[in-house]
Amino acid sequence: MKLALKKGDIKNAPKGYVRIRLTDQPKGAKRFVKEGGTETLEIGIGKPEEMNLRKFRILCREIINAAKTHKIKKLALQFGQTPELFAALRGRMTPERISQIASENFELANFEFTDFKTKPKDGWPGVEEMLVFTPTPEVKKSSDKGLEIGRAVNACRVLANTPGGDMTPMLLAKAAKDAVKGLPVKVTVLGVKEMKKLGMGALLGVAKGSTEEPTFTVLEYKGGKGAPLVLAGKGITFDSGGLNLKPSASIYEMHMDMSGAASVIHAVALAARLKLKRNVVGLLPAAENMPGNNAVRPGDILKSLSGKTIEVLDTDAEGRLVLADALTYAKRFKPAAVIDIATLTGAAMIALGEHANAFLTRDDALAKKIEESGEASGDYVWRLPLWDEYEERVKGTFADLKNVPGGSTSRYGGAIDGGMFLWQFAKELDCPWAHIDMAPRMTAAPGDELAKGATGEPVRLLIHFIEQWKP
Repeated sequence: MKLALKKGDIKNAPKGYVRIRLTDQPKGAKRFVKEGGTETLEIGIGKPEEMNLRKFRILCREIINAAKTHKIKKLALQFGQTPELFAALRGRMTPERISQIASENFELANFEFTDFKTKPKDGWPGVEEMLVFTPTPEVKKSSDKGLEIGRAVNACRVLANTPGGDMTPMLLAKAAKDAVKGLPVKVTVLGVKEMKKLGMGALLGVAKGSTEEPTFTVLEYKGGKGAPLVLAGKGITFDSGGLNLKPSASIYEMHMDMSGAASVIHAVALAARLKLKRNVVGLLPAAENMPGNNAVRPGDILKSLSGKTIEVLDTDAEGRLVLADALTYAKRFKPAAVIDIATLTGAAMIALGEHANAFLTRDDALAKKIEESGEASGDYVWRLPLWDEYEERVKGTFADLKNVPGGSTSRYGGAIDGGMFLWQFAKELDCPWAHIDMAPRMTAAPGDELAKGATGEPVRLLIHFIEQWKP
């Protein structure tokens, strides 16, 4: 979408642009009217004085979706024409912040995943051009940044939505290279030979059931001084569950089990594109989890890169295995902090529903920064406990650790078990660490005003965290 800011009044909008009028009608009310030679789409926002940041994000998406419904290609908008709304927003945010958030969410709402669809004769539904009339022209820089962030999130959505047959571990490594092409980001891809030499037995074990070879991709962006922030993203390009095969109702959409890796790719690329003065490293352990002849069996014991042995009680708890090796690999960068991102557990969805990512950490200062970045960015999070009382559940019987507790209590606190398992490796990092379980936000929820499929979370949270983070 092409977006331009104009100083002046919406009455001066060029011919051919449909004007958006925000009214105090009940929220969601929409009416398409013609006034003389001017077409206007009215959208109800309820009581303007009740507007807040969360509602404003959804409002921006509603504007685009209403236009798409009416097949409008060119829009003109002026927030200032609803003084009460603009005053409510100005009371909470600067004009620059309003502009950035609006641009981000216009871009997010305009997205449709069409890579595998035949283009209709009249083109894809979507807004091609948008004029926003504003009394403060200095907000253009913020608007451009919002568009850049929105495009990065949409690129992440494309990657996550791509079917597993078209996004194998090798192709994910290539996608990472393509995403940072032309940017000051160093890319290193480890294959099976290199991983065997290092001793990445957990990652290699997960990959054994597939004919597709695993990869381990490293992205390094050096924009500043000091120790880097390391981001590790789960890259299971398709998760069948392995020999503990998922039921039919759960296996669909498991090509998105690499959404954590996709978010890391585009967070690192965006940090480089925005020229942030930070050092950031992305780690992408990638594999298919399939039930082939050589697949890891329940009861098998894997030796991780850390040297710790892991008894595999459930082959469908594979994401924590590949991340275990990634967390140990992160040590070589002597990081200031490490955050891993993964569609790790359905239990996180049971706990939180579809509107917040779960996260766990032992570091209260890091937790506060992640919570602030979640609220500021729109990638909302909620902290779960990582207390000592849970640690016994991941101690192994025949190995150092087990990947799930097993027995009748295995279904209790599953998101915490996943985090506690990863903590056994993260505690050796000698720096703050957090785990984000993004399973609840892998796909859009009702009311998000987003296209069906991947959300691209938590790219916005990560980029806000990187910007605000002080190593």
